[in-house]
Amino acid sequence: MARFAAAVPMRWTDQDSYRHLNHARAVTLLEEARIALVFDAATAEGVPGLAAGLLVTGLEVRYRRQIAYRSSPLRVTMGVDRVRAASFRITYEMHDGADEADPVAISAHTDMATFDLAAQRPRRLLSQERAFLERWSG
Repeated sequence: MARFAAAVPMRWTDQDSYRHLNHARAVTLLEEARIALVFDAATAEGVPGLAAGLLVTGLEVRYRRQIAYRSSPLRVTMGVDRVRAASFRITYEMHDGADEADPVAISAHTDMATFDLAAQRPRRLLSQERAFLERWSG
């Protein structure tokens, strides 16, 4: 499966009292990685519709190891699967460091739905959106 990689910085406020990445802040860092994929990269490639309306409809997170606070960014790799008419799933692996060889500390997935914010209802994926997402699928 092709994987999209994003570097996400840890902030001082992302740590818990044990100087590890706080579990709730980890979800925020996954969100920042997702924005790099479906907002920044998609828009840069001429696919702006994903940034215009997406909803998280489900989330699952598995914490495999603690991540100590650091000033260097963490590496988050993402793939896309379960691409349907109006939804898809993003899978994540957050590495304990910035290198590809660093161990996976958190694995997760978010179920996403394309959404028409003006009409307040789900909408179907456009062909160019589907093609962009399928680049990152297996």
